[in-house]
Amino acid sequence: MANTIDSSLLLSNYKPPERQTGNQILGKDDFLKILLVQLQNQDPLNPMEDKEFIAQMANFSTLEQITNMATELEQFIQLQNENAILRYSEMIGKKVYWEEDSEETDTSDTPTSGIVKSVLQKNNEIFLELEDGKMISGKQIIKVEAPTEEIR
Repeated sequence: MANTIDSSLLLSNYKPPERQTGNQILGKDDFLKILLVQLQNQDPLNPMEDKEFIAQMANFSTLEQITNMATELEQFIQLQNENAILRYSEMIGKKVYWEEDSEETDTSDTPTSGIVKSVLQKNNEIFLELEDGKMISGKQIIKVEAPTEEIR
């Protein structure tokens, strides 16, 4: 029976596992872990002063509240984007004024106007379809007014 060495077990073939560092941002859980390790490994003859501990706990509390605020703000922004079409739908049947972006159009100070027929949301941007079939961006609108009876 011959003794052979498996070459996959040699140190030259050993590759350490790649470290995963995550998102490079310390969160509240990471901060709490660091604080607990610091408390566990402190010098018993020279423990952390209460002022230092209170300051670190205040920092932890502040970090937690900022994280909560960021989450709430993200939810608020998402809700605002979802409701944009509802806000612009109030313009249906109203006369809107806008300024043309292109240089080919008349450069006079008089804005262009039209009656809104429908509202379209595409890629988080609002477009207004006018009665004449023209599509304009909601960002171009400079004035909205109720149409006079003559226009209808």
